[in-house]
Formats: sequence, C-alpha cells, structure tokens
Amino acid sequence: MTETPTAHTPAQEQARAQFTVPAQHPMVTVLGSGDSLLRVIEKAFPAADIHVRGNEISAVGDPVDVALISRVFDEMMLVLRTGQPMTEDAVERSIAMLKASENGTSDGPETPAQVLTQNILSSRGRTIRPKTLNQKRYVDAIDKHTIVFGIGPAGTGKTYLAMAKAVQALQSKQVNRIILTRPAVEAGERLGFLPGTLYEKIDPYLRPLYDALHDMLDPDSIPRLMAAGTIEVAPLAYMRGRTLNDAFIILDEAQNTSPEQMKMFLTRLGFDSKIVITGDVTQVDLPNGQKSGLRQVQEILEGVEDVHFSRLSSHDVVRHKLVGRIVDAYEKYDSKYGTENGAPKSGRGKSGAKGTKGK
Repeated sequence: MTETPTAHTPAQEQARAQFTVPAQHPMVTVLGSGDSLLRVIEKAFPAADIHVRGNEISAVGDPVDVALISRVFDEMMLVLRTGQPMTEDAVERSIAMLKASENGTSDGPETPAQVLTQNILSSRGRTIRPKTLNQKRYVDAIDKHTIVFGIGPAGTGKTYLAMAKAVQALQSKQVNRIILTRPAVEAGERLGFLPGTLYEKIDPYLRPLYDALHDMLDPDSIPRLMAAGTIEVAPLAYMRGRTLNDAFIILDEAQNTSPEQMKMFLTRLGFDSKIVITGDVTQVDLPNGQKSGLRQVQEILEGVEDVHFSRLSSHDVVRHKLVGRIVDAYEKYDSKYGTENGAPKSGRGKSGAKGTKGK
C-alpha cells in the first residue's frame, strides 16, 4: 500500500491521504465482506471522510485522524501479506492499539501487525495467536521467565494461551511432559454428595483443561499421552510431595488456592521446568474469611528475579464483546459501592490480603 503526500487546507485544518491497494490483494480482503471492515474504521473515525474508488482509498479530515487511518491500513496490509485474513475484531483491536500509541497511553513499541501475526501453535487447521498487546506480552513473558502469573478477568485467554505454549514446548521437546492442575474448591465442599468414584467426582472441575487440550491436539492422541504420563491432569492436592522436572506446569483458577497451597505448589518446581499460574482475583470461591493465595503471592514475589506478573484487563477479553462490557460494569459498580462482584465484601471470597484487580 502506498500513501500520497498529505495535503493540508489551513482554513479547515484538514489533511488528505490516499492509499493504493496492490493488485494482488482483492479489495474484499481490505474492506471486508459487504464493506464490514471499512465500516469499523468509519465508526472509529466518524469525523473523517473515507472514500473508495477501484483500488484507491482516500481519507480526508483532521490531520491526527488521517494519520491514524493511514497507519490502520498500513498495519492491515502487513497482516494480509502474511496470508492471515483480517476480521472486524482484529481491525477494532488494531485501531485501539494505534490510538493508545498516539495518546501516549501505550507503554511499548509493539505494532498491531506484530501482535496479530505472532503464531504460537497451529493445530487442526487453525492457528492460535495473541489478539491483544497484553496477550502478546504475556506469551513473550512465558518464553523469558521460569514462573509467570497470568492475572485477569474471565475471557482474557490466560489459560488457553498458557496451554498453547505448553503444547508448543512439548512438541519442540523443550519439556518432556505437561502437568495441568486446578484446586477443586467446590468439590471439597460437596464431594461426598456427588455420585461415582473420586476421579469421577473431581473430573468436572478439570473439564475445562481437557476441553482446551482437545482444541490443540489430535483427540485420539490424548488418551495415549495421558496413559504414558506425558500429559497429566490432576487436582492441586495431587502435587503435594512431588518435584516436577522437565515439565511445563499450569495451575489454573489459582485465586482459589490458600496461601499454604500456593507455597506448596511453587516449591514443586524442578530442573528444566516452567510454571504458569492463572487466575482472576475478582472470582474467589474460597470460604468466607480465607485468604486467596493468588492475592497474597503478588505482594510476596513481586520483583523477584525470573518471576513475572502479567496483568490483563477487560480490554483483553476475547470472548463475546458483551463479556468485556460485563466485566467493566461490575468493576464500576464495585468501585461505586465498595463491593466485590456486586456483593458485600463481607461475603464469599473476603481476603485480608491486599490484591489487585488484574490490571
């Protein structure tokens, strides 16, 4: 894509830019089906006039808006050149990243194209990659550090991206096994009332980890890998007394660990292993008055070498757009009324430990 020199009209303080889309890229890949991608850009810059004629795109408006629109199309072309299609969500996230950079609220040099084209794992015809800047930094931190905490609300990809990195590490022989674990807090309260064996009672609390595995590996290979001990999915209590070498270990739903459980888990770390701990400190299911190990550990380990805290927010939610809005609405309500998840702080999940909101 080429850009013509920007022309300014002093009286109106407007600028104009023109882009030429290379012939090898059909306009539908740039504008979207039914101009859906173009409408996303027009909505983000309502004061600018964007026109399309053939393979030429022009933008007229405020110089700052026109410069950002120019960068949006440049970043889109960089992504399209990799063979990856652009989606409405990807365009929206690209615009948000570029606006943050322009406003000085972005704290890094990464560009939208760098974020959107970073492949983690390709499986069964689809590629898993970060979709936001914080997700990219989270994935990069897993590469660079031995212990990484992914803290943020539901839908931010904390566990899913960690699982993808674990499978990638196993396939590239960086580790010999994957260990996935969760605290079965609710099971601890009602285990005796559930039918079946102990494994059958605990299984529902581990099911989300199985579901992610099925997205990333051939389902037929999973029972074989589990039978061989290459992949282990187990409740947190099964980690006690073990030293885990040559393994990629993920602790999910870590907000439901006690401080004692968190210390126990962290000290399982063996040689040539990596630990990723994920959780949402706003969704604690511990009995009233019990501290969350995830909240406390942030105060204890913040600043310790080779331990990294990645904090994600509602802006990193990659589920339905409404999920991000719900997270924001609860945060505003809690801030206004001094509650947690809309309930009094004296309710479930109260903690004497000072924590963060996963920002």
